[in-house]
Amino acid sequence: MWFLAIPHMIIINALGSVSNAVGIVSWFIILFTGKLPSGLAHFQAMVMRYTARSQLYAGFLYDQYPRSSSPCQPRIPAPAPVHINFNPALENRNRLTTGLRLLWAIPAICYAILIAILGSICWFLSFFAVLFTGRWPDSLHLWVIRMLRVSIRINAYILLPTDEYPPFTTD
Repeated sequence: MWFLAIPHMIIINALGSVSNAVGIVSWFIILFTGKLPSGLAHFQAMVMRYTARSQLYAGFLYDQYPRSSSPCQPRIPAPAPVHINFNPALENRNRLTTGLRLLWAIPAICYAILIAILGSICWFLSFFAVLFTGRWPDSLHLWVIRMLRVSIRINAYILLPTDEYPPFTTD
């Protein structure tokens, strides 16, 4: 029932635009004050959690219909294959790393693109596997989850709730 995910995809699109704007505002705030307001960081965490839940549902990776409301808190347990729990860095932010964030993110973005291509191929192949066998092959399922994890990590780095550079790993 993928069509039930359409309203969530529309909301994700709108929230993504707002999240990008919040990321730009956060960039200027951190650059000038060295601090990130907690409301902005918590909003970004909420958007990332909601996006992950909706993508998992739309991609047939999770059966529970995504909630459309979520408190803006950094740590909320989620009953899903991908958990988004991090402590946003609010104080003592490095202005240099923030100022050069997009430049320094280029290697991680290239890595994320490669993983996204592989994950998308696995997602496509798994569609036919599920169609004919009735279940997800474990290896394909694992690579799709890895793709989502890498995507979340790179978004958290670029949108500034964290200064932790995304690792070049899918674990």
